[in-house]
Parts: sequence; C-alpha cells; structure tokens
Amino acid sequence: MTVFARSIGVVLFYLFLSEMAVAQTSDVKCQTVSATGPAQTLRCDGGITITAENGAQYTLSDTNRDGRVDSVELGSQAILLEVPKVPKGKRFTVTTPQAIAAVRGTKWAVDTTGQKTSVFVVNGRVAVRRRSADRQSVILGPGDGVDVEDTTPLVVKRWPAPRVAALMARLGQ
Repeated sequence: MTVFARSIGVVLFYLFLSEMAVAQTSDVKCQTVSATGPAQTLRCDGGITITAENGAQYTLSDTNRDGRVDSVELGSQAILLEVPKVPKGKRFTVTTPQAIAAVRGTKWAVDTTGQKTSVFVVNGRVAVRRRSADRQSVILGPGDGVDVEDTTPLVVKRWPAPRVAALMARLGQ
C-alpha cells in the first residue's frame, strides 16, 4: 500500500471518529443503546442515561468508586442526562471549563463551547456554579436555563421554546 493511500485511510478514519460522540470512561459500566441520528445514548448502572451530541468530547468518572458513573467532564458540545434520585449526601456532577452543574436526581442538558456553558433543566432541580474564583451559583427548576460566561452575572431565565427545541434536536429529542 502506498504512503498516499495509507494517509487517506488515516484521514478518513479520523473524520469518521470526529462525527461520533467521544467518551472516555474510568471503570464505569455503561452500554451504548443508540448511536444513530444526531446523538448517541448510553445507559449506565444505577439507571443513568446519557445522550451525547455527535462530536461531543466528554469523560465519565466514578469518583466515589462504587462502580457507577457519578461525574462527567464535558469539553465540547452538548449532553442530556437523566439521573434517578441518588442517596442523601451524594451528587451527580457535570464539569465544563466554565461551570459545575450538580444534582441529586433529574433530567437536564449541558452545552459547552470554549467561551460559554449553557445549562437547561427539563425536570427536577440543578445547582449551577461558576468554576472561577467568585464561584457564584444559582438553582434551576423545570424550564429554567442559565448561561455561564467568564464575567457576566449568572441569571436564571425561562428558556423560550425555540431555544429548547433547537438544543433538544441536536440531542435527537
């Protein structure tokens, strides 16, 4: 095989990979249940469902070492999470470059770029705080969202239907 043909093969392989959500796991038990359309869906032990937009970069972790995912580090794009109620004193968190969103059980979406993280709650309640030194925080309820940027105050807003629909469409919902 020529060097040129091998190079094209490598480029095509990486282009294919870039279209799929890329998850890294650390000893957590999750299975892909759907990988068609604009997103892929994982079902994890403990009843947790994670739907990731194609191309999303994220890492799943088991921070308390009980064999279940309890933390996601999201580097780019969007994920939708459904987390059943967790025991008192435990939380499920999503960390992005700008924010940390934590719950004890709910359904919510997190979307991040290099400059901004947006969090939207479908049902339940989500605590969102800035990762920077001021650590400002807010609590979101169903239909609420917040945009976390470097210096702007965190303002809880009722998201308009078109914004919700656009985000959910990216997640195959």
